[in-house]
Amino acid sequence: MELQSYGVCVWLAKQLGINRYKVRLGFVYFTFLGLGSPILLYLIMAWILEHRHYFRFQWSPKKSVWEL
Repeated sequence: MELQSYGVCVWLAKQLGINRYKVRLGFVYFTFLGLGSPILLYLIMAWILEHRHYFRFQWSPKKSVWEL
């Protein structure tokens, strides 16, 4: 449970290119300021990251005119 819950902050930190501890601290601050509403956002992000293989699209190289 702990590794999965921290996975959201690590993924978000990688995407933004910042330190993961700053992202975690930001979630804590925004949770207090937003009266708990960022927890809902966090849970949605955790669910999407857990099931991201359903959201990936198959990438295929574009064919040239001569290969049609």
